Amino acid sequence: MDFLELLHDDRPHLFDGAMGTLLYQRGVTINRCYDELNLTSPDLIRDVHRSYLRAGAELLETNTFGANAAKLGEYGLAAQVREINARGAALAREVAGERALVGGAIGPLGIRIEPYGPTSEPEARFLFRQQAEGLLEGGVDFFVLETFSDLAEIRQALAAVREVAPLPIVAQMTVQEDGATSFGTEPALLAARLSEWGADVVGLNCSVGPAVILGAIEAMARATTRKLSAQPNAGLPREIHGRKMYMASPEYLGRFTQLLIRAGVKFVGGCCGTTPEHIRAMADALHALAPRHVPARVEASPEAAVHARAPLPLAARSRWGSKLAAGELVTTVEIVPPRGITPDRMLAGVRLLKQAGVDCVNVPDGPRAQMRMGVLPTATLIEQVVGIETVVHYTCRDRNLLGMLSDLLGAHALGLRNLLLITGDPPRMGPYPEATAVFDIDSIGLANLVARLTHGLDPGGNA
Repeated sequence: MDFLELLHDDRPHLFDGAMGTLLYQRGVTINRCYDELNLTSPDLIRDVHRSYLRAGAELLETNTFGANAAKLGEYGLAAQVREINARGAALAREVAGERALVGGAIGPLGIRIEPYGPTSEPEARFLFRQQAEGLLEGGVDFFVLETFSDLAEIRQALAAVREVAPLPIVAQMTVQEDGATSFGTEPALLAARLSEWGADVVGLNCSVGPAVILGAIEAMARATTRKLSAQPNAGLPREIHGRKMYMASPEYLGRFTQLLIRAGVKFVGGCCGTTPEHIRAMADALHALAPRHVPARVEASPEAAVHARAPLPLAARSRWGSKLAAGELVTTVEIVPPRGITPDRMLAGVRLLKQAGVDCVNVPDGPRAQMRMGVLPTATLIEQVVGIETVVHYTCRDRNLLGMLSDLLGAHALGLRNLLLITGDPPRMGPYPEATAVFDIDSIGLANLVARLTHGLDPGGNA
């Protein structure tokens, strides 16, 4: 038996379920490196694989989801990438024998790559290639790229695996409650891109449960002729007495297994929160079912109607931009937002600046990690009350990617046109050192985000 045989037969096939969930249930604390257990607790890993094999899984994934140098480096294990991956593959191979196939699991790097982070595409590809080489050495039958949110990142993973071996690749993204990735990329576009880049199977895993995945899979089925896969979580976790519990029962997963197969899924399994009991229920549901994948009808490419548009010329964006474009001398003075809720004193000072002929007022965003009025309402007050343009300092410290998108769209609607993008001072510099920072992306990533918005596109390539 090999993966290509399964790919082309007329039956659906079953992956295993969660590795981390079972390891946690068996006493492994969350501050451990689960991938390192391939070396330190091999019997425990074998036991998890056996549990899924007995439950009916035909495809076992290696315990290597986070076994790349970036993530292992957090535990001082970056030098053991090849060893941990090779051992993880060997353990699954021992258990699988002739009864199951082994998929080499590769997850995201855990760091942002360009254009939204400092890691270049060649660097990312090198990290994925390291992991793939270890998995190949350990004897995997195919590769599983899973739980990716960023198409740019999974593209590098696909390229890296293709450089290492001509084995089949299952490429799976993860989506949010609206069915799109955290970057806003829609399921149809995911399917089209993954197919274009050479994945043998395209699909979804993890996410927010089987219902959302089902809807997204239906959209993917209309956009690709590749075989489809789905490995949903056991619903969303809830906190019960301090523990994260997944509420979807095995029977619930079993019912959705039939719906997923009827929607065109060829390979089904479980992700976070699923156990051998869930996989057993899914195995029961698979009997007598065959995938009915409707060939893609290319009515319109998801991107066909979405074209990046030319941004406004600098001279047309603001009075400040007009003077810059003309090569004129410009003057600006930086003021700080008020510490309280009354802006009167600040506005009086800004009026004096306007009378003196200053072109623009710079408004910093929590400088030196101090608590002050927010930069967007401060700048809006200045422009609307005094009538002088502002340069808004906008930092990455306090907002995730979604918050930044919301702020920037709102700022544009309010008429704020001039931005100075900065990473931001860390909270430990200010009077509240215990405050947490976000730094979802840095100022370079933010500059790329703003450039896309200026061209009419969000991070997912949508208008």
